[in-house]
Amino acid sequence: MFDLKIAVIGQGYVGLPLAVEFGKKYPTIGFDINASRVKELSDGVDSTLECSTEQIRSSVNLTFTAELEDIKSANFYVVTVPTPITDENTPDLTPLKKASEALATVISKGNVVVFESTVYPGATEEVCLPIIEKLSGLKFNQDFFAGYSPERINPGDKVNTLTKIMKITSGSTPEVAEYVDNVYQSIITAGTHKASSIKVAEAAKVIENTQRDLNIAIINEFAKIFNRLNIDTEEVLKAAGTKWNFLPFKPGLVGGHCISVDPYYLTHKAKEVGYSPEVILAGRRINDGMGQYVATQMVKKLSSKKIHIDESRVLIMGFTFKGDCPDVRNTKVIEIIKELKDFNVQVDVFDNWADPQEVEQEYGLKLINKLEEGAYDGIILAVDHEETKAMGIEAIRKLGKEKHVVYDVKYVFAPGVTDIRL
Repeated sequence: MFDLKIAVIGQGYVGLPLAVEFGKKYPTIGFDINASRVKELSDGVDSTLECSTEQIRSSVNLTFTAELEDIKSANFYVVTVPTPITDENTPDLTPLKKASEALATVISKGNVVVFESTVYPGATEEVCLPIIEKLSGLKFNQDFFAGYSPERINPGDKVNTLTKIMKITSGSTPEVAEYVDNVYQSIITAGTHKASSIKVAEAAKVIENTQRDLNIAIINEFAKIFNRLNIDTEEVLKAAGTKWNFLPFKPGLVGGHCISVDPYYLTHKAKEVGYSPEVILAGRRINDGMGQYVATQMVKKLSSKKIHIDESRVLIMGFTFKGDCPDVRNTKVIEIIKELKDFNVQVDVFDNWADPQEVEQEYGLKLINKLEEGAYDGIILAVDHEETKAMGIEAIRKLGKEKHVVYDVKYVFAPGVTDIRL
């Protein structure tokens, strides 16, 4: 269909599934600066668990490399590097800038570069493309062209996978927009939506997660109110959910690389153009404070049971940012841990899904690898892994001392069987 040779820059949760699908139809190279990541993928192993060995090996035209020289022969580049935020909650475009600098060394006349990384509206054309243009000596929209097709991967989701999620596409000219759209249409069975411009596509992506963030924020605020009223939040939500247009969100910790990050990209740009976003930032404040709230609620409950707080021992079950997923990026469980330690509580964390080495490197935290019965004053069910549910409440209770508190943050168990719920 196309005379394509594709290079996907970044082989993480977004880039790998994309490279695998493209590699089933076109010569495709998965590029990553992490040589050990390239080695594991070349062996058919994906530590993120997004793709199985069978899926990787079924992509017969796919190869992996950590050498820029190897992607010089490509003519269609897709950038899927992360776009994090700084400690001040401002966009950190460093990975995107470095990817653009690298592309400038390999891109040729007639090539197309498509960005998938989540950014604020205008970033592709204001930041990335000028870097490529300046360092390559090629003129944008004359010698090379661009598109933007925001990623919509949901880490750990084995139902809503890449090809089953409609893809937004766009291009720097009408002709390129049509070309980019056709390329994605060839692998996305759910179809595509061609946006009128790159900025529209960028804006559409950034508001998807901002809207979700705000929806969870209001539910978190409901939970705080209902806890004071001594009403079970889940029961309220189930009752309200009987109305056809009530949205089924749940309270909880909002972490990960998307929902807790993307709103800050939009608010950054809003402030840059002179608008002060109030609702979005209010939702962020609520969600960013939930880890501290959970820890404080646990301390209050321990105190109410006459359990001495100072040097008490609490087990946190789950550290990843969501259930049945190994991704620990921007997990808000760390905020619970920090707050409990401020109360001089001894904290143990158990999570078989998380990579202990990555957790220690990123957070300075050592996970425990064995659960000890009768050891804890408090147990926090912070992540709803299926294996935690399978343990059952009786097994969870056995981990506690004779007098203890079980806090069910994620509604792992039914109302009434734990001591406190979010």
